[in-house]
Amino acid sequence: MKIKYLKRPLPNDREAPAKWYATPIIDKPETITAMTRAATENTSTAPLEMQAALGLFGNYARKRLLAGESVRVGDLGTLKVTFRSKGVDNIDEVNAGQMIYDVRLRFTPSKEFRESVINNLTFECGGVLDDGVDYSSLAAYRKAKGLSTEEPGSDGSDPDDSGQGTFG
Repeated sequence: MKIKYLKRPLPNDREAPAKWYATPIIDKPETITAMTRAATENTSTAPLEMQAALGLFGNYARKRLLAGESVRVGDLGTLKVTFRSKGVDNIDEVNAGQMIYDVRLRFTPSKEFRESVINNLTFECGGVLDDGVDYSSLAAYRKAKGLSTEEPGSDGSDPDDSGQGTFG
């Protein structure tokens, strides 16, 4: 997974010096055609069959969610509707349209799915963003800023100049 390092102020203390944070670089999702082709590669399932199944599942999930039910997504996890609600002092003041806000669809991964992803993640530096300038790598940032290009990791931190790491 590619990440980018960026400097930003602390959310709850804007006066404190900004700190460096790692943030994910999320690529645009594949088209449904590309996804079904890749997912069915080397199987007897046709991409069109998978695409149709996903469409049917989407229709089913919509109906169940609108009925207030959670929806199991195979072994991946569960979809459900969540929301926040403002409180009222008196039962005569209840009004769902005025009380309910921040309605969201939540996906809760199954323990097995979550662990299989998290325990196998690796991270690769995809650049550094500083003061509106997007540097292609940590080495490019260090060079542009006149910082030491000495091999990182000598203190036991980052094992290479790419800013890579593993998690899990």
